[in-house]
Amino acid sequence: MSTRVAPTRPYRPVAGGRAVLVVAIAMALGGTLPAAARATDATADTAVVPTGYADFDPSLLSGAGQNTTDLSRFEHGNPVLPGIYSADVYLNDAWKGRANVRFASPEPGANAHACVDEPLLGQLGLSPADAKPALLERLRNPSACVAIGEAISGASANFDMAGLRLDISIPQASLDLLPRGYVNPRYWDEGIPAALLNYNLNSYRTRSQGQAQTSTYLGLNAGLNLGGWHFRQDSTATWQSASGGTPARHRWQTIDAYVERDLPALGARVTVGDSYTDGTVFDSIGLRGVQLRTDDRMLPQSMRGYAPVVRGVAQTNAKVTVSQNGVQIYQTTVAPGPFTIKDLYPTGYGGDLLVAITEADGRVRTFAVPYASVSQLLRPGITRFDLAAGRLRGLALDDAPDLVQGTVQRGFSNLFTGYAGVDGFDGYAALLVGGAINTRLGAFALDVSGARTRLPDADTQTGTSVRLSYSKLVPETQTVLSVAAYRYSTSGFLGLADAALARDLARRGLDPFRSALRRQSPVEGVPQQSLLTPAQQATLAGDAFDPAQPATVGLARQRSSFTLTLTQRLGDAGSLYATGSIRDYWNQPGTDTQFQFGYNNRYGRLSYSLSATRVRSAGFRDDTEFMLSLSLPLGEDARVPTLTLNAAHSRDLGDRGQAMLNGSLGDAGQFTYGGSVAGGGGDTAGTVNAGYRGSYGSVDASYGQGSGYSQASLSAGGAVVIHAGGVTFGQLMGDTVGLVHAPGAAGASVSSASGVHVDRHGYALLPYLMPYTLNTVRLDPKGLPLDVQLKATSAQVAPHAGAVALVTFQTDRGRTVILQARRPDGRALPFGAEVFNAQGVVLGVVGQGGKILARGVDARGELTARWQDEAGNAQACSLRYALPSDGPTATRRVVQTTCLPSTPRNG
Repeated sequence: MSTRVAPTRPYRPVAGGRAVLVVAIAMALGGTLPAAARATDATADTAVVPTGYADFDPSLLSGAGQNTTDLSRFEHGNPVLPGIYSADVYLNDAWKGRANVRFASPEPGANAHACVDEPLLGQLGLSPADAKPALLERLRNPSACVAIGEAISGASANFDMAGLRLDISIPQASLDLLPRGYVNPRYWDEGIPAALLNYNLNSYRTRSQGQAQTSTYLGLNAGLNLGGWHFRQDSTATWQSASGGTPARHRWQTIDAYVERDLPALGARVTVGDSYTDGTVFDSIGLRGVQLRTDDRMLPQSMRGYAPVVRGVAQTNAKVTVSQNGVQIYQTTVAPGPFTIKDLYPTGYGGDLLVAITEADGRVRTFAVPYASVSQLLRPGITRFDLAAGRLRGLALDDAPDLVQGTVQRGFSNLFTGYAGVDGFDGYAALLVGGAINTRLGAFALDVSGARTRLPDADTQTGTSVRLSYSKLVPETQTVLSVAAYRYSTSGFLGLADAALARDLARRGLDPFRSALRRQSPVEGVPQQSLLTPAQQATLAGDAFDPAQPATVGLARQRSSFTLTLTQRLGDAGSLYATGSIRDYWNQPGTDTQFQFGYNNRYGRLSYSLSATRVRSAGFRDDTEFMLSLSLPLGEDARVPTLTLNAAHSRDLGDRGQAMLNGSLGDAGQFTYGGSVAGGGGDTAGTVNAGYRGSYGSVDASYGQGSGYSQASLSAGGAVVIHAGGVTFGQLMGDTVGLVHAPGAAGASVSSASGVHVDRHGYALLPYLMPYTLNTVRLDPKGLPLDVQLKATSAQVAPHAGAVALVTFQTDRGRTVILQARRPDGRALPFGAEVFNAQGVVLGVVGQGGKILARGVDARGELTARWQDEAGNAQACSLRYALPSDGPTATRRVVQTTCLPSTPRNG
């Protein structure tokens, strides 16, 4: 069931809404009107926000208030009359979205109060305090009206008519204590049946020494959604033209193809086909088979990732605040006694939490909770699992083995998370056991793996591997050690993929551990080739060019590895960073080493950075590159171009320099442009590029030229969705998308997606939605035809992962006209009189001077104006009109008409 807030029945303006219309139209037509006071109806569950009592002075109106209808109803407040109101709903001052809320009066003449039902309670994350069948039946009955106080003990609601805001207040003790960001699975939207396609095309042409070559790449991500089942297939196609005696090549490759669906009861997804394991515990592998694994996205947002549980004891009704690194990240009020806070949002790699308990008498107690995180840590009580069975794929094996793999992780406490896994196939078995701890000194994870590999006609390989990772944030020095990981493996240890490759090589009579140089690795199955020399490619790219490094054929048996990522902030003096990795192997001499050090800062609008990169590969000489980069926006506006200057030096490529200018144009920055000039190694090159990103996709082009060579490229990307309403084109999509449907609203922009507009068929493709989370989708009416109105400008939806969620916005379409209506004696119609069509639907109200702004009218017809005279007697008159046939069908010029007396109708 969907949680999107689309109108379920036609919107009916009611008297409270007319008060707002009266004020708005009076202002639009040149008049002024004092604001009406809002009174509180003590007998209603939904109170109108009180502001006291106000008198209207009719003499302030045009014509000294002559011919004005009775305005006394606005002197005693802003009454809420029965009807359906599109309102912003707040729960304890937290916005929960926009909803169509029905208001009903308990008795004739009484102020109406808000009626709650199951969808509204679900949107608020609430459940009835009294779950008796009679109450549940009333909540499901569209004609019944349940006040919020009946559903939730001690709850109340206030409705601000002017702001169309419904405030619902729930005592802390009555809340379900659901985690923040929780959406009941009952309201997850499965989406609509649809076929999907992402495409990404790039063609690159080079010319050098009289020879030309073109290489083209096409990436396709196709899908079909039927109910809860999602079929997906990802593939690539590559073409390379003939050149210099080399024949043309082309290749089609399937990356994965599978069918998947959610299992909400398990918080997991099942996948059948060609896919990949997630790599959390063991290394990721390609699999043709079945997987069942948990999906953390099904957890509420505040339960994803790791954050510790905060426990304490309050002696009174106390305020509890949680701060991290000097920033308050959480606050709540708790009742006397023990309390638990377990829905803190994860905040990167942490920093200890400072908890302050402020008692009702002013006493404050504080304590600290250690908080550092590594990827293996889970919140207390959270379990992850991954089960997989099938055939290994993705390796060039003559005989791929059938395998099984299973992993489990469990958060036992703030301090400790345990995890384990097993995997294997015929001739191979591995076991992993590990744990992660959160301490004041940082977060540690340690695991040990043991593996046994039986090689055909060779010795059995047995070994172990130990992996240690660590992270820490030091607030006092603003040091962030994001991750430091060390792994050591004995000579007999092989991972699953390496073991499969070793067995395959041994079966073919080859030594799986021999050390030799290999050729350059292919890209998508096509050997890498270029007509340009490495120096020419470096100059054209304007950056360091690293030719493919040779490595070993067969199996490189890794002995140890170390990786580090460190950031040190220096306050106003900028920041330093360092990244590095070191690897060595049992069957290869030397060490692969790469380090990078850098410094970033800014002076005014000028940003600058310095970096040094050192690379050393086994068997090759090392090289160090130094780079200086300066970046300056050429103006104050957000769309001004930015000038970037780069200077670099390395032993292999010498001194190089580059100047770049990049910018964007358009309201949403949909047009991009740029150019660069680069020089180095006795060569110079220039490039230009331009791009466009719109509702239907993106197009980019570039051209570059240097001494004796040139380059040109063209790329395009976008998406196509085929659904029951037709075919919709859009930008490149993510995993989960929305299909906005607003009939007749062509040109309206989708505020929650840059550059996306409703097409002429009334559809727009929203390329990204967060699964299992309440997403708010907004339409900007700017650009709408004048004869189209949106009944709501925002809606909400919580889709399943992979779904195409239909988000519907109801619209009214019809002509809009300004009528100048007078009575037969020439007097204007009374200010505030309501105007109805032949079906009794309110089209507008009379403004000053008898002007009527009526929406949704036919080309010709008859309208009725109704009001009360000073004695309270009902009055009415009828006016006929005929719109000119020339010009557009939207708003017309003022049409003169006479309103003839008619018999008032009751009601």
